[in-house]
Amino acid sequence: MSEVNTTELEAAAFRRLVSHLREHTEVQNIDLMNLAGFCRNCLSKWYKEAAEEKGIELDYEQVREMIYGMPYSEWKEKYQKK
Repeated sequence: MSEVNTTELEAAAFRRLVSHLREHTEVQNIDLMNLAGFCRNCLSKWYKEAAEEKGIELDYEQVREMIYGMPYSEWKEKYQKK
């Protein structure tokens, strides 16, 4: 398989994962960390790091909004359990 196809498939899988996490707001980040060793915030950090490796400056809060589908403070207010 070509590198372009590999990248496109990886990107599609990533978008599907992000979409899945947005749909399943009942799954808390702490649950993800305990079960899988990563959470939505980890994805945000990895995305930002990948951008920086390409010389692209992104604000962490901007990236979290991309992952959460809304500002983190809003997601936290709506979905994070006390």
